[in-house]
Amino acid sequence: MRLYHNPRCSKSRQALALLLERGLEFEDYRYLEHGIAVEDMELLTSLDGIIRKQEIDKSANINLNQLADVSKLLADNPKALERPILVNNGRAVIGRPPEKILELLE
Repeated sequence: MRLYHNPRCSKSRQALALLLERGLEFEDYRYLEHGIAVEDMELLTSLDGIIRKQEIDKSANINLNQLADVSKLLADNPKALERPILVNNGRAVIGRPPEKILELLE
């Protein structure tokens, strides 16, 4: 289980706390430092709302309906990734609100 986490984001910190409170083992994945894990890219790009639109350069020619464009954007600019995201057993969910991450644990 991997939590895409940005410690500066309050929602991300809340999601982290939810997992810690439950005593779950997971990888606290700092995507701003390490980028998007290659093995998660296809899964993440398939999620609705995965891109933080305010982080996209307005002059960039990106079609958010094209998975290849979304994948390249995330590879080149991990800051554009919405967070927090929990990846578990081939599924992923954006933790907005943070309690949504608990859906993958049911």
